[in-house]
Formats: sequence, structure tokens, C-alpha cells
Amino acid sequence: MRGAVYQAVALLGVIAVGWFLVSNTLDNLSNRGIVTGFGFLERPASFAIGEVLAEYSPADTFARALYIGLLNTLFVSALGIVLATLLGATIGIARLSPNWPVRVIAGGYVEMVRNVPLLLQLFLWYALITQGLPGPREAIRLLPGVFLSNRGLVVPWFGPDGFTAPHLAGFNFQGGAAISPELAALLFGLSVYTAAFIAEVVRGGILAVPKGQTEAALSLGLSRRQALRFVILPQALRIIVPPLSSQYLNLLKNSSLAVAIGYPDLVSVANTAINITGQAIEGFAIVMAVFVAISLALSALMNWYNRRIAVTR
Repeated sequence: MRGAVYQAVALLGVIAVGWFLVSNTLDNLSNRGIVTGFGFLERPASFAIGEVLAEYSPADTFARALYIGLLNTLFVSALGIVLATLLGATIGIARLSPNWPVRVIAGGYVEMVRNVPLLLQLFLWYALITQGLPGPREAIRLLPGVFLSNRGLVVPWFGPDGFTAPHLAGFNFQGGAAISPELAALLFGLSVYTAAFIAEVVRGGILAVPKGQTEAALSLGLSRRQALRFVILPQALRIIVPPLSSQYLNLLKNSSLAVAIGYPDLVSVANTAINITGQAIEGFAIVMAVFVAISLALSALMNWYNRRIAVTR
């Protein structure tokens, strides 16, 4: 009975604090003549977005602008998760290599990258791309039709007129598809930073598998690479997946730092909308709700996969 009373008192206290904060905020907004509510979402946004994955114009609504920002956030997060997983798994395995130089280089990468704030790394990659690469006229030709310059990476791609290859026209490239310096810096920074943490997760998962499993695999005639692929990693996945989920969520949330280098993600678009409408509480509430929803969905997906491999392995 005492425990139930304590819980009821705590719940009433939380409700009272919430009611006070909400009512006080509404009163202050009303005194300042600031209109509350989400009606601004139906008004024309009246601002352009530099990079879009769907049709958009300044005449579209704020809701459409936020949707474009959400698509950009999901796009860079999905690509970042894939790249960070591949790089992190490679580095994590390299840290266990019997080859001393490989092991030291992998260890140095992990210690250096994960101890430098991500925001500083984003600034560094953005500066290297925009100032360290040549202009479009002196662009580096990586492959036929693939050019790298301070305007970003351009590649052949399908457009409204079919498959087109980029070509220099004036001071920039036309045709194909371009990865802007902002997107490249954000994607590279997120992938490199998160890969350092994933590498430690992979290394820890492999070390948690009993050493006898490796010895048994080698005694059956398997090479070290085969033993790792067919015996060690399948068992280590049960240990790797739960902390790996946390790193994926961290990458998703860290994508909000895109606003610092000018990539139009959800947070950047929401900031612009807030500056125009003045409705900061509603804008930030939308962003928070979206990130919570995406994080819960990603967490549920990883939990489902974890249960699946726990049964099959």
C-alpha cells in the first residue's frame, strides 16, 4: 500500500509540474501576442531548399518543406548506417588481426576518431572538401564520367531526359547527379565517427565467443578467414546486435548536426520555418516527435532482428 501511495504522489507531482509549465508557456505566448497551434503548417513556406529528394517549390506549405527535410534526414542516415557498418566491421576485425601494423593502424583510427567531437570532424571534412579540392575546371576525374571537385561529386545518373553523363558547362557541371559538399561532408563525418564505435562493438563481440570455437574450426581444416566467417561471426552477432542498435540510433540523432554545415535536414528546415513563423515551440515539438518516432521504429526493427537470430542461431 505504501508503494502504491508513493507512486500516486509521484504521478500527481509530474502532472502538476507539466500543467504548470504548459499553462505558464501559453500565458506568456498570449501576452506577447504570439499565435499558438499548428495552423502555420498549411501556409506557404516562401523559402527554397537547396537539396531535395522530391518535388518542392517555395509556394509549397511548411508541412511540405518539413517533409523534404525529413526525407533528407532519412537519406543521409540510411546511407550513413550502411557505410558505418561496413567500415566499422572491417576496422573491428582488423583490430584482432595477427598482423601487427594492421592492428596498430586500426587501433589508432579508433582512438583518434572517437575522442574528437563529431562537430569538429564535420567542420574539418567540409573545409577539406570546399578548400582542399580543385574547382570544376580542374576537377579530379576518378572514373569516366565521375568527377570530384570543391562543388562535390558528380556521377552519371538517370534524369528527366534519360541517362545522362555530367559535362563541364561554364563554371560547373551539368547532367548526371551531384553529391554536394555539405552532403558529402555530413555523410563522411557520420560514417567515419560512428564506425569507430561500431568497430569496438564488433571487436568485443568476437572476443566474447569462446576461444575453443576458433580452435575447433581450425582443427577441422578451416582457414582463419573461413573460421571467422562461418563459426565466429554467426555466434558473435547475438552479442553485437544490441549495442549496434544504440550506435545506429546515435548516428540518426547526430545527423541533426547537419545544420552546422548547411545541409537541409529536418532540423535545418525546421529552424528556417521557426525563424519565419516565430512558432518555436510547435516547430521543435514536431522535430522531437519525428525523431522519437524514427528512433522507436529503428529500435523495434533491430529488436526483431535480434530475436530472430537468437532463435535461428
